[in-house]
Amino acid sequence: MKVNVRYLLLVLMVLSLEAIAQEEITLEDDMRPVWEAGTFLGVFNAPEYPASNQSNTNVVPAPYFIYRGKTLRIGDGSIARAVAVDKSWYELDLSLAASFGANSEDNEARAGMPDLDFNFELGPQLRLRLSKFEFDDHGKGELFLNLQTRAVFSTDFSGIDHRGYVFQPDLRYRQRGWLSEKTALSISLSPTWASEKLHDYFYQVDQRFVTEQRNEFDAKAGYLGTRLLVSVSFNATDDLRIFLGASTSIHNGSANEDSPLFIENRTYSIGVGMVWRLWESEEKVAGR
Repeated sequence: MKVNVRYLLLVLMVLSLEAIAQEEITLEDDMRPVWEAGTFLGVFNAPEYPASNQSNTNVVPAPYFIYRGKTLRIGDGSIARAVAVDKSWYELDLSLAASFGANSEDNEARAGMPDLDFNFELGPQLRLRLSKFEFDDHGKGELFLNLQTRAVFSTDFSGIDHRGYVFQPDLRYRQRGWLSEKTALSISLSPTWASEKLHDYFYQVDQRFVTEQRNEFDAKAGYLGTRLLVSVSFNATDDLRIFLGASTSIHNGSANEDSPLFIENRTYSIGVGMVWRLWESEEKVAGR
């Protein structure tokens, strides 16, 4: 699929919503504004692609908007969620992921090959609440299993290409009031399997790109890797929230670890950012 598109602002907003979804921890009895809007700024350092030995640092500024309506919620821990399927123990919504691209001329393993564009993923998510916890001095916690299937797309901001599909179960623990009332902790473990088309995008080496250091390789579908993510967020002021995150991705046993483009079995990512709320409604609603 190839279409003309002017989606730079939209993609930046998508990225901001992903970060806000990871740091925004609202429990059942939290009272929040019906709507709020503001700005998001994040700095991220991550591998140029899974199992790469080179990384990029990117700065992302974007506006954000959250709406917590009676029948539809937008940006409140996910892209969109229908309240009709938001029960006490499960929720059905949309999941999102995104990653920056890479200039192949700056990447030793991919030199002479096509660039990797900005990737974004979108698809349904079934979120199962497995358990709740209450602590005398450290707030409340929840344990979730998120079953996520997403279509993957890449864009150079002149068009969009479909790159296959991923299946990513995500076991996530969230705790509000970890160190103080406004401090939140999130820990997640996420193995990922992907279709052949996505593995081709990262690891395939066609004959025309063969060099003395890079042999021909036919990628296949299967296991991609597992990510462990830890993030912490806290309120600097009533309207300014700071988040810090770090993750490691383990690619041992990946379906294409024999590819010459597969360099590292373990990679690392870090991020820091802020969410500044500029406007909000006077009316409040429960966090779920």
